[in-house]
This record gives sequence, structure tokens and C-alpha cells, in this order.
Amino acid sequence: MLVILFFHDYLVSYIGQFKQKILIVINMELLDIMLKRRSTRKFSDEPVTKQEIDKILQAALLAPTSMNRKPCNFMVVERKEILKELSKSKDHGADLIDGADKAIVVIANSMVADTWIEDSSIALSHMHLMATDLGLGSCWVQIHLRSKNGEDSEKVVRNILKIDNYYRIVGILALGHSKDIPKPRSLEELDKTKIHFLV
Repeated sequence: MLVILFFHDYLVSYIGQFKQKILIVINMELLDIMLKRRSTRKFSDEPVTKQEIDKILQAALLAPTSMNRKPCNFMVVERKEILKELSKSKDHGADLIDGADKAIVVIANSMVADTWIEDSSIALSHMHLMATDLGLGSCWVQIHLRSKNGEDSEKVVRNILKIDNYYRIVGILALGHSKDIPKPRSLEELDKTKIHFLV
């Protein structure tokens, strides 16, 4: 009886340690992806596959939203002429879309949720990280609060995509394969002076 109890306690302890090791590995993998996530502005001609796009969209759909209202829709742009138009949707910083293989425009229904900025931003971040995990280059192109020759960039993009005015657009994620991805950051680079504890 004592042998059985000893073995049971040993087994419980071993399983507990094993689970802890798995959690540490998972946490490190997530941190590794975050460290590798860098904005890429130059892309190769290698196409992004349907399987890769599907995984990125799954990540987007898994993004949390306020009160689970899910106001975001995701428009995948593949046609080169539309990518070129989107690359001219603001005065500066959108040119890279023209060289991307694909782009995902996050459009949020402002009649569904007033937290469309926050919800869109979380979805964009999820897609950014998934693209990194897949070894793809990606770049978040800001649209909200930007303009093109004095015209609101959101309006410009809505006209290109032919969508209603109640759809708001925080940003576009440009996607493609790239040999120009900046090197990963390191944990030593983190600016810990930004952290404050209230005691």
C-alpha cells in the first residue's frame, strides 16, 4: 500500500513538472514570435498560398472584441490593380502595398460596435503575429486619421472597395514573402523604464 501511494505521489509530481515545462515552452514560442515580428516593406514575387491566408484569417477571427460583437470583416485583396490603388490611398507610407502579393483590409461596422478602433487593432495584431509564425513578411499600413491630397484616407479606401460609409478602416495588412525581414529583436532591448508598479 505504501509503495502504491509513493508511486502515485511521484506520478502526480512528475506530471505537474511536465505540464509546467510544456507551459514554459509554449510561452517561449509565443515570445519568440513576438520578437521576430518586424515590419517588412519589400516583398518577393513568391505567392502567399491559400493555406497561409486561411491561417492568417483564422487568427483574425479568433481576435477578441468588445462584448463579443465582432464588428470586423476582412477583405483579402489579390488583384494587382486594386493593390496599386490601395498603395496610393494616403500621402505617405502606403507605397509598399503595390509590391505585396496580397493585402487584407480590416473593415469594421461602426453600427455594430463603437469600439471598432480597438477591435480592428487587435485583429491586425493577431494577423501580424500569425504571418510572422508562417515565415511571411507583413506590414500594418495605417489608414485611420490619414489623408490623400486633403481627402480622408478611409473615404479613399471605401471608394476603392465600393463599401458603405459605416465601415471604418483602421489599417491594411500587406503580405508577402520577403528576404528583407529585419532581424528579430531581443529581450535585452526591452525598455523596462516603461513599466511602473503601484505599491
